[in-house]
Amino acid sequence: MTLQLRVYVPPHPLIKHWLAVARDAATPSVLFRSAMTELGRWLTYEAARDWLPTLETTVESPLDFCPATLVDPQMPVAVVPILRAGLGLLEGAQTLLPLASIYHYGLVRDEETLQPQCYLNKLPEKFDSQTRVLITDPMLATGGSIMSAMAELTQRGVDPTLARIVCVVAAPPALQKLSAAYPGLIVYTAAIDEKVNDRGFIVPGLGDAGDRIFGT
Repeated sequence: MTLQLRVYVPPHPLIKHWLAVARDAATPSVLFRSAMTELGRWLTYEAARDWLPTLETTVESPLDFCPATLVDPQMPVAVVPILRAGLGLLEGAQTLLPLASIYHYGLVRDEETLQPQCYLNKLPEKFDSQTRVLITDPMLATGGSIMSAMAELTQRGVDPTLARIVCVVAAPPALQKLSAAYPGLIVYTAAIDEKVNDRGFIVPGLGDAGDRIFGT
């Protein structure tokens, strides 16, 4: 079986609602942050289907014993927000994955070359090969930031088939690069927009998600 990148755009009405709020240029920073939190929550919920490791057990209800399925607390799960904008999705993701380890990876874009420069790398030297990794980054535009993050993660032992990317808006350039380099990877996004402009911004997109989250 040939692996290929899969991209899911969940048709959930709450995802659509908060995407509309986030897209609106009139949305103030405080409400934009709420939209990012909610999108992080609902997209992570979708991404967790058939991804979180579980174990079968038996519990005792008030009336009798019955079979039960639990999330396996021994299987490692990690969330990697790509700073700074990825922090906007982290709170929502963390409410659903409270036992996950959080590892920060900070990138800043050179406005002349449009290439990402790493300024913070808190990834472990080596991940357990079974670690489920959720990467949060609101915008997959040119693909520079997410490709940098994936290169670091795979170098440190992450299996791309066990990784999930949660973003708000994705564009073809980033998805094409991910597909060529990491078949088997899965992306969850609220929308796929058709183009990236000459400044590296997705159109219509959200604008600068980091600036809008932090009011800068």
